[in-house]
Amino acid sequence: MASVPTVYFRDIYDHTIHCIDTLEAFREISASSLEIYLTSISNRTNDVMKVLTIISTIFLPLTFIAGVYGMNFVLMPELEWSWGYPVVLGVMAALALGMLVFFRRKGWL
Repeated sequence: MASVPTVYFRDIYDHTIHCIDTLEAFREISASSLEIYLTSISNRTNDVMKVLTIISTIFLPLTFIAGVYGMNFVLMPELEWSWGYPVVLGVMAALALGMLVFFRRKGWL
């Protein structure tokens, strides 16, 4: 037969095991909550990066066209035309709008 102090120690042991199990469950819940939070932040960052990439993709050809027409060339025929500047601006606007429409139809924007 077990002595009285042994019964008390078994009771304390059972309570300690119960507390450890409860703490382990809370630790797992906390770790899961942290993972969910970090995943939501990562998704938001990915959305922001997608928008920035689309903006960069739209401005890349516009920057190239502006860079070419910003050089000091004499032998570019469209520089002598009276409608040369508005035509280039129109092409740049059409290119930007076309890319916006393309990205919208693809569901990227």
